[in-house]
Amino acid sequence: MRALMIVTLLLVAITMALSLAHALELPGKLRLKEATYKSVQAIYYPGTIGGFAEIGGIIALAILLYLTPYPGARFWWTLAALVFLAAEHATYWLVTHPVNNFWVQEVAVSKPAATFFSMLRRKQSGDWKDLRDVWEASHVAKAGLAMLSLISITVAATFFAGSE
Repeated sequence: MRALMIVTLLLVAITMALSLAHALELPGKLRLKEATYKSVQAIYYPGTIGGFAEIGGIIALAILLYLTPYPGARFWWTLAALVFLAAEHATYWLVTHPVNNFWVQEVAVSKPAATFFSMLRRKQSGDWKDLRDVWEASHVAKAGLAMLSLISITVAATFFAGSE
């Protein structure tokens, strides 16, 4: 179970790191003019492999939760970590992903990427600054949720000391 805890910590940490990286770009990206911002956005597409850490982290947390004795502090901290990471991932699909469809309109993407971006497609229109603000705010929210997940699973891991 310790090995699973270590893998889980790593997956949650990767998720948090990638989300935090986006959030830390915020001040600089807010200063960009439209053409430059759209050009910079294109570096994120067709996508990164970081999403696999999110899915892997959620799966690992669910398995860890299943294997963790109930009730107990380790169980509740693991549950909190799972809830926070699931909320972080839901934020992507409900807020970030629909705006991604706007940014990829003018980007040549592969067929698998086009299929991915067509999921949950909603017509995005409006001022590019409004869409930018939604996209950037969603990454700040994702970073906060991922950080809470990492803190929670780290606290849960401290309960391994002296056990097993």
